[in-house]
Amino acid sequence: MKMKKGILDILKGTFLVSGDAPKNWLFIIYASFLAAVMISSSHSADRKVHRIAALNEEVRELRSKFVDARSDVQQLKLESTITKTVQEKGLFPSETPPKKIRVKSLRSK
Repeated sequence: MKMKKGILDILKGTFLVSGDAPKNWLFIIYASFLAAVMISSSHSADRKVHRIAALNEEVRELRSKFVDARSDVQQLKLESTITKTVQEKGLFPSETPPKKIRVKSLRSK
């Protein structure tokens, strides 16, 4: 019977206007504040998770572009590619091999 009365008091809201109501109000305000902090923290964590996912996707995309660019540069650095490009501009490889130039150092005696 006592439990039934307690539940009815809660449903009717008499605990908010009874003699010890200030204590009840403080607890309700405290619980509401904690709930608001918890909800805010949850939303903040969700935003961070979405941001991390977006950044990971961007990293994958940039890594893919980097690999493509690196392979293009390696292709451009090949001697055959350079020779072909230079021939289009009118330059041809030398028929005679280069000669080494040796300089004898002059030391004072």
